[in-house]
Amino acid sequence: MPENGLKPGSPVLALDASTDRLSLALAAKGRVFAWEGAGGAQASSQALPRIRALLTEAGQSLDDLGGVVLGRGPGSFTGVRTACALAQGLAAGAQRGQGCPVVPICSLLSVAEAVRRPQDATNIIAILDARMNECYAAWYAWDGSDWQERRAPCLVSPEDARLAEPGWLLAGNVFDAYGARLPAQAGRRAAQHPSAQALLALGLPLLAAGRGLPAHEALPLYVRDKVAQTTAEREAGSGKPD
Repeated sequence: MPENGLKPGSPVLALDASTDRLSLALAAKGRVFAWEGAGGAQASSQALPRIRALLTEAGQSLDDLGGVVLGRGPGSFTGVRTACALAQGLAAGAQRGQGCPVVPICSLLSVAEAVRRPQDATNIIAILDARMNECYAAWYAWDGSDWQERRAPCLVSPEDARLAEPGWLLAGNVFDAYGARLPAQAGRRAAQHPSAQALLALGLPLLAAGRGLPAHEALPLYVRDKVAQTTAEREAGSGKPD
């Protein structure tokens, strides 16, 4: 990786495949080029062609990449691994083999960033469907210039009383699956999946400050270490493994 980190004027790619949505964004030539579509099992086949299409639209190539911002999870094991491997590979080969830095960012934080301005919210509980009757959640507070992590990413049940934190906005992709099971005291809700455009907003300042990592150090965040249910667990509940 070049010693100066982000090369001025180089395009920066952001990607997240931690849910059933694949989200891509490219910052280049003072613009943001974005694409979102089906993720899940399709992410591995869709991602690279869509990234190439964004680069072509921006008049850039894979070799031009100056930085990559990775939505590192938690989320679908397959999706998180796919995004991580792709980010590592693209970053390692960029700049004619010199490589470019990677900024791994929690996918839950991108949810909070995506709703901050539209919802005029500063205290946000980001929550994503973890399947198997569980959710990934993290608590973030905006101090006017940066995010503060109040509670680290963890697994919770939809009924967890902590999701009813007074005055906090609940944002994520769980409402269709678990909305009726969330605590009755839970306040405002905002449907939102992890966003590559939000990842760019979070990652670009870090890249500019030289805080990117070499490609091989950009690792996924899983939170859960169990990827499937036993037969008894499947019969007892309606959750689905990744």
